[in-house]
Amino acid sequence: MSQYMVEIQLPAVLTEDFTAKIPAQKKKINELMEMGRMMSYALSDDYSRLWCVVRADSEFEVMSLVSEFPLIDYMDPKITKLMFNNVVALRLPMFSLN
Repeated sequence: MSQYMVEIQLPAVLTEDFTAKIPAQKKKINELMEMGRMMSYALSDDYSRLWCVVRADSEFEVMSLVSEFPLIDYMDPKITKLMFNNVVALRLPMFSLN
């Protein structure tokens, strides 16, 4: 399975309909993360762009996953296959007996 970076341009003006769908969007993202399909999800400080890393077998499969986003009607996704995606693993701090 490969990893893909999905860069998503969001609208400049966030309508009531858009903001009403945000809870459903968060729920979908959490589901994909729990399934191990979505590796990361990030939003720019100015709310203009989203970035996510998705595990899939093809670009078509990535687009199928992204098309299930509740906010897809407001998104313009660009998909790039990654050669690698190095991340720092979250871990518990070192335990000290002192």
